Amino acid sequence: MSLRLRMRQALPEAMRARDKAAVSALRTTLAALDNAEAVPVGEAALRGGSLEESPVGAGTTEAVRRELSEGGVVDVVRAEAAERLAAAAQLTAPAQADRAARLRAEAAVLLRFLDGPDPA
Repeated sequence: MSLRLRMRQALPEAMRARDKAAVSALRTTLAALDNAEAVPVGEAALRGGSLEESPVGAGTTEAVRRELSEGGVVDVVRAEAAERLAAAAQLTAPAQADRAARLRAEAAVLLRFLDGPDPA
């Protein structure tokens, strides 16, 4: 089972369990994966032109999205975890301890998905 699919399946479970750290980490990481597959702005702009030259018919306005390999998905998840750990390291004031702990918990959720096939 792919990493993305495991994460998608874990999201409703985390929501039912009211695990705020897991829900936040999974939602933002799945969104980051979707963003990584978006059509580059330059390519979308090149498809433009005059109205008279526009294609007509069903599906002609759809742009083909990029598709990440499993390695690309792993890279995005690893980057999301690293970003959280780096942000937590920056929060050194005592008043920011709760935020830093939440970021570390979110990173731990993501790292568990990278460690093996069963994130439980």
